[in-house]
Amino acid sequence: MISKAELDFLSELAQNNNREWFAENKKRFEKHQEIIKKFFQEINTEFAPQDSIEKMQVHRIYRDVRFSKDKTPYKSNFSVSFDRTKPHLRGGYYLHIQPGASFVGGGFWEPNAPDLKRIRKEFELDDSEIRAIISDKRFIETFGTLQGSELKTAPKDFDKEHPAIDLIRKKQYIVYRRFTDAEVTDKNFKAEILKTFSAMRPFFDYMSDVLGTNLNGEPIY
Repeated sequence: MISKAELDFLSELAQNNNREWFAENKKRFEKHQEIIKKFFQEINTEFAPQDSIEKMQVHRIYRDVRFSKDKTPYKSNFSVSFDRTKPHLRGGYYLHIQPGASFVGGGFWEPNAPDLKRIRKEFELDDSEIRAIISDKRFIETFGTLQGSELKTAPKDFDKEHPAIDLIRKKQYIVYRRFTDAEVTDKNFKAEILKTFSAMRPFFDYMSDVLGTNLNGEPIY
């Protein structure tokens, strides 16, 4: 379990985000990090029978400040990502632990240009399958709606009056489920994460089919 102690440490770090404080509290950080890493590994192990995960990546606490206006050296969260086995399986799961801002997310954050065009062309051709997925009761109860940044108008070479333009103009295709601090420290939190990952699967499997075929439905791998 993740305890209140882990969240309290992150809150302290957010209030004392400097190298001097971190150096003084390095052993505390390592203790909490060990607990979090074990928790992440348990998720990876327990989810393995449900999906093919190519890589689990625990993200570093250190921020890359080279190109950022925010020069604080540390993140005030613990996070991990689970990448599905490419090229046949697309999509990735993400878990973010932060006081007052914890969530499970997943999807297609920055699809490359060919993938984005292929997704848009699929929606232009037939949006019935994706509509069925995002209107499913379980999807709505878990995530609410499909999210992601989008263009203000139609992409180049797409009709702005197309019935699926709300999907076509998106630049990202992602889902979120937020958790309160009480939920994060609850004994059922891990089970809820696994349920949330499972609820993403129909969306991921559909997008994998789209990105693994051409517009004629022929496999490209």
